Amino acid sequence: MVKPSRSPTPQPPSANPNKSFEVLPAPSESVSSLSFSPTTNHLVATAWDNQVRCWEVLNGSCIPKAAISHDAPVLCSAWTGDGTTVFSGGCDKQVKMWPLTSGVQPITVAVHDEPVKHVAYISQMNLLVSGSWDKTLRYWDGRQPRPVHIQQLPDKCYALAVDYPLMVVGSGNENLIVFDLQFPQTEYKRMQSPINYQTRCLATFPDKQGFLVGSIHGRVGIEHLDDSQKDKNFTFRCHRNKNGDLVHSVNSLNFHPVHHTFATTGSDGTFSFWDKENKHRVKGFSQCPAPIPCSAFNADGSLFAYAVCYDWSKGAENHDPSNATSHIYLHSVQEHDAKPKYKKK
Repeated sequence: MVKPSRSPTPQPPSANPNKSFEVLPAPSESVSSLSFSPTTNHLVATAWDNQVRCWEVLNGSCIPKAAISHDAPVLCSAWTGDGTTVFSGGCDKQVKMWPLTSGVQPITVAVHDEPVKHVAYISQMNLLVSGSWDKTLRYWDGRQPRPVHIQQLPDKCYALAVDYPLMVVGSGNENLIVFDLQFPQTEYKRMQSPINYQTRCLATFPDKQGFLVGSIHGRVGIEHLDDSQKDKNFTFRCHRNKNGDLVHSVNSLNFHPVHHTFATTGSDGTFSFWDKENKHRVKGFSQCPAPIPCSAFNADGSLFAYAVCYDWSKGAENHDPSNATSHIYLHSVQEHDAKPKYKKK
C-alpha cells in the first residue's frame, strides 16, 4: 500500500563523522539497498522492516515522499531509465512494480521460489531481470505472469551488475557469469573470481569493458573482459585494520558517473574513493559507528548516499533489534573527493 508523506517539511541535518546529513525519518531496521533515480534527486531505500521508502533531496534537505510495504524484508531496488517507476524485491519471493510518479498502487510483476536478492531494469530490452537464491535469473516483460526466460545459475545469486549490453552475476563457489545481453539466453563467459572468497558486490566499468568484484574478505578485483587486457587485472586490499589482521567485507561498489573513480563501503564502517587507472586511493573517509551495507551516487555524482547499520555479516545471533539503529546519510561530493589526482599513463 502506498503511504503518502504525512509531513512534507524538510528535515534538518544531523551530525556525522564525515559531515554528511541524515535522511529522515530513518528506517526502523537495517537498510539493504539504496538507489537514486536516473533523472531526478529522488532516493529509494529498502530495508529489513519490510518497507520501501522514497525521499526527494532538495536544497540540502530530504523530503519524504511515499512508502510501500512488502510481506517480508526487502533486499533490493531498481529504477526504470525514465525515473518514473521503482522495482523492489525481497524475502517474500516477489518483485513489486511501483509507478512512483503516478501514485498508482504497486503490483507484483515477478515471482521466485526463494528470496529475490537483486533486480535491474534493462531499458534497451524493456525487460526486468531478477536474481534469486533459487539459483535462477529470470527475465520479465511486465505484461504476463510468467518469465520470458529462466536462466539457471550454478548457485545462489549473491551479486548482480547491469549496464547494457554487459551483465555480470556473482554466484556461489566464487563463480562469476558474464552475459552479453544482445544474446541474453547464452553465457558469454564463466570464470572464477580472482578473490578466493564469496562475492559480495559487483560494478561494471563505465566503458563496459570489464567489472569490479568485491568480496567478504576485504579485497576488490579489477577484471577486464578482453583477454588481451589481462595484464591490467589486479586485486587490492581494503576495509581492514592497519595491521591487516582484522578483515571486513566489501559491501558495495559504485562508479562515479562523471570522474569514473569508484567508491567502496565496508563492514568496518568506512567508505573510500579509488582510481583504478592509477591504482590509487583518491580519498578515505572517517569511520562510522556501524557497518555500511550499501551506497549509491546520484545521477550527476554530486551526492553519495550510504547507510550505517548492522549488515548481517555476523549473523542473526549478533543482532539485537532492541539496541540496533539504522541511518541513511547523504555526503556532498566535492570535485577533489572523486576526481583522479594523477593522469593516466
